[in-house]
Amino acid sequence: MPLETLTRAADPHTANKKTIATLRQSMNEFDEAKVRAALADLIAPDAVIHMPHPFGDLQGPDALYETCYAPLFDAMPDLERRDWIVVGGVTERGDDWIGCGGHYIGTFVGPWLDIPPTGHLTHMRFHEFYRFVDGRVVEIQTLWDIPEVMMQAGAWPMAPSLGLEFCIPGPATNDGIVPGPWDEARAQASCDHIVTMLKYMKRHPVQGGPEVMEMPRFWSDRVNWYGPAGIGTGRGIAGFRNWHQIPFINAMPDRGQYVDEITYHFFGDGDYAAVTGWPNMIQTVTHDGWMGIAPSGKRITMKSLDFWRIENGKIRENWVMVDLLDAYLQLGVDVFARLREFNKTRVSGRLPFPIGDV
Repeated sequence: MPLETLTRAADPHTANKKTIATLRQSMNEFDEAKVRAALADLIAPDAVIHMPHPFGDLQGPDALYETCYAPLFDAMPDLERRDWIVVGGVTERGDDWIGCGGHYIGTFVGPWLDIPPTGHLTHMRFHEFYRFVDGRVVEIQTLWDIPEVMMQAGAWPMAPSLGLEFCIPGPATNDGIVPGPWDEARAQASCDHIVTMLKYMKRHPVQGGPEVMEMPRFWSDRVNWYGPAGIGTGRGIAGFRNWHQIPFINAMPDRGQYVDEITYHFFGDGDYAAVTGWPNMIQTVTHDGWMGIAPSGKRITMKSLDFWRIENGKIRENWVMVDLLDAYLQLGVDVFARLREFNKTRVSGRLPFPIGDV
């Protein structure tokens, strides 16, 4: 049996990280030929690729490049990818996943998704999860923070965020690209901490007030909760509750009550845990509404791809991405239509690149 096959059988997660490193490296200095080749090597032709709104579901590496990467590369000719989290593990279903988090950055000189260019360096956070079978990717679940790009362009047409909007950092410990070998016991401990925490979180408000969540048991009082653009970031348990959790639960108090209708994929790696699901939340928008949208009484699904970092037995950092554009769409709000109306007086078109005298 070849050495590579033996290595993958003994530690598939470390092997999968090595495999995906080729794609990551091809995007460090984005080149169409290299990226296309890396995608073709990594992704099975019939792989199912779940992208955020407005891209939707795709199949295979060519569709991923042509639908998603080619327009982004055209808008940012010096596009590059910067990962600060790369973790892998096995879920309770026995599936092998790799989760990557980071930013795509580049000089925004061409329109993208009707977002007007700025001529400035622009960042877009990504959370990308890859399911491997026999060394190839057969499924991808991805969230790109498109509202983050709208905000940097001064083109966000929706309500302002309650939390802070800024360029989300990677782990404070600078150890998010977790090396091998994969430690099963340590990974399971990190995963168990998160799964237990979420069980307690779902007790409120059905089973009592905020105290039933026992948040100080699971969360550091200095936690950074890095929410998606449109919600923003909160510092500490109070910041998390003020700028995300309280508005969220007030709008959707039945959250966490439909677990039999959704699928979670949890896995751990070192001091990190991750969850992916498509969708992994169901709730009804009621009471005083959410993110500036009036309550509709409509039941919606959400896709969330998250990473947690455990420090001294508690959650110290939590990176959260939600497909907010899809949530708006389910509530009858076409953010892109509003964006076009909001920005109709701006001059459209492409800026010169490079900008300035050479």
